[in-house]
Amino acid sequence: MGGDLRPAPVHHHRAQPGVAEEHHVLGAGKPQRLICQIEDVTARKQAEMLAGERQLFLGALFESALDAVVLMDSRGLITGWNHQAEKIFGWERNEALGRSMHETIMPLRYRGAHLQGMERFLENSEDKVLGSRIEITALHRDGHEFPVELTVSPITTAAGYEFSSFIRDISGRRAIEERLQLAALIYQHAAEAMIVTDAGNNIIACNPAFTRVTGYTFPEVVGRSPRMLSSGRQTGYFYRQMWQALLANGRWQGEIWNRRKSGEIYAEWLNISVIRNPDGSVHRHVALFSDITEKKQFEEQILLQANFDPLTQLPNRRLLHDRLEQEMRKADRSGRSLALLFIDLDRFKEVNDTLGHHVGDTLLVETAKRIGSCVRESDTVARLGGDEFTVILSGIGDPRRIERVSEAIIETLGRPFLLENETIYVSASIGVTLYPEDAESVSGLLKNADQAMYAAKNKGRNRFCYFTPSMQEATLERHHLIGQLREALAGNQLEVHFQPIVEMANGHFSKAEALLRWRHPERGMVGPAEFIPIAEETGLILDIGDWVFRQAADRARQWIERFGHPIQISVNMSPAQFMSGANHRAWLEYLDEIGLPGECIIIEITEGLLLHADAGVAEQLTMFRSAGMRIAIDDFGTGYSAFSYLKKFDIDFLKIDRSFTSGLAGDGSDLALTEAIIVMAGKLGLQVIAEGVETLAQKHLLASVGCHIGQGYLFSEPLPTDQFELLLQSMLEPAGG
Repeated sequence: MGGDLRPAPVHHHRAQPGVAEEHHVLGAGKPQRLICQIEDVTARKQAEMLAGERQLFLGALFESALDAVVLMDSRGLITGWNHQAEKIFGWERNEALGRSMHETIMPLRYRGAHLQGMERFLENSEDKVLGSRIEITALHRDGHEFPVELTVSPITTAAGYEFSSFIRDISGRRAIEERLQLAALIYQHAAEAMIVTDAGNNIIACNPAFTRVTGYTFPEVVGRSPRMLSSGRQTGYFYRQMWQALLANGRWQGEIWNRRKSGEIYAEWLNISVIRNPDGSVHRHVALFSDITEKKQFEEQILLQANFDPLTQLPNRRLLHDRLEQEMRKADRSGRSLALLFIDLDRFKEVNDTLGHHVGDTLLVETAKRIGSCVRESDTVARLGGDEFTVILSGIGDPRRIERVSEAIIETLGRPFLLENETIYVSASIGVTLYPEDAESVSGLLKNADQAMYAAKNKGRNRFCYFTPSMQEATLERHHLIGQLREALAGNQLEVHFQPIVEMANGHFSKAEALLRWRHPERGMVGPAEFIPIAEETGLILDIGDWVFRQAADRARQWIERFGHPIQISVNMSPAQFMSGANHRAWLEYLDEIGLPGECIIIEITEGLLLHADAGVAEQLTMFRSAGMRIAIDDFGTGYSAFSYLKKFDIDFLKIDRSFTSGLAGDGSDLALTEAIIVMAGKLGLQVIAEGVETLAQKHLLASVGCHIGQGYLFSEPLPTDQFELLLQSMLEPAGG
């Protein structure tokens, strides 16, 4: 018999959850029972697996988060630091772990406040549950600061509270917000008006500047078209061009006239831009505009000042040049001529000097209107300055048109002007030149017309003259004469001649007129009519006038000493001498110096000087009268015939102009006028002197109407000093001596 020593086989049964298994084994030859307790760990294993998977998921989420995720224990030390935290703050994970959260990401100046905030956070149970989101300034490892949004949430652990912080860099968002805020500020406070319209061009927004410019508030314009602002000045073509540019280019800018709520028309500079949708369709129109009305007015004012005369509103010299160049080009194309008229008022200076500049200005304005009434609208009337005007007559086909216009201007300017209750008479001298016959440049035409105008003046004024080549020579001679006149006084070329003023009944005289002559070294004797106007224009009349006065006073003093007989010397004074502002008190001082009584000097003035004589003129006349001088009115009757003004001044003599004397033997009108002057003068206690007496018939007619004092070639021509002294000596010698 033998026994089986092999271990009894172990029977393995698939474990059933929750059932104890019984195993039989043979030990030492004896069967023994081993009892095992089997635990079902499926759920635990599954939980562990799920926890592991969750841990992996949370770790992946932690690392892939777009925000920086920082874990911090209750002591404020960093326990977690993801990849985005490394990127945002510049600290590697191994460097950040264990560091103080506040010292790592917080600028020093904010740490105290942040710690206090954390303490309040811990005391607030609601915050512990919901967390807290704030915006703070963070610190990068390199030292620069930047804004972040911080969300802190508590985590409850066995050790207490820990914290998870989600941190987002909001630098970009802050920049966008700042740009939006800045845009809003600009929109609200911009000086430029702004409106936004939808695709249908209906207003959906406007800024305060829009209200300031137009007067309309937003509720009044919302939903309406900007056409409500239209002034009506722009044509339909203008707007079609504008919209075509907007569609083609997406923008348009330009000047436009619109209307305010008040109805006032204003100018604006407008910029329009189109904002499109992604598909290219119109989303919005944005219009910015500014009120440029004042700028336009200023530009117009500058344009007027640069191109137009401020007094008459006529084109000035600058614009005349431009117009003349244009008309010359037209004449070249058409083959027709153009005429340039140069107009100068005769005796305007007397009006200006006697009635005042304000009256002179009014006269110039009225003159401009009268000249304009004589020409076509296509012709140009301009004012060069002073009393000088020009007219451009274009497209001359019939030369007689030039004469008709010139005669019309002379006729209309010859009519009386009623200004400030005064009747004023002037005339005009006109010079005419043609293009291209006389000159081929603007300067040449102006020079020619100016020369022709002076020729008209030299021929007696109140007429027109055409330019001729000989006028060019005369003008050059005139300029040459001005230079020589400046040298004449210093070169002792000027002389004073004397013409006696005679008692016509017996031929005796106790008065004489001092008359200036110029003994030119090449031309011989030059008459005063040729050089006195030049002296007045250049201002040389002041020095020359002083010299003449002293010469006359010296001779009067010498004749008293030589002949024992006082002779009154009459000295002419130009209005220019009165109006220059010069003080002639030096004349009185000179009389005292040489011991000559003032009664020996007669001051001759023109009658125009008395009309509205200003305080300066009246003061000088009073000064002369107080010194004993006598006052005479020269050429009486040719100017303003100011009978009513004679009583305002102490006048001693009226000198009847030679034009009356020469016409005494005519139809009787000059004789009647002469007699009226003599009677009037007698009533006022004035003596009358007739000038230009050349025949016995004139002498007898003057005597017949009561004029007993005369001056003229019948008695004596003006004589040099030595010859006059011989005449004076012969008159004073006893008959038969």
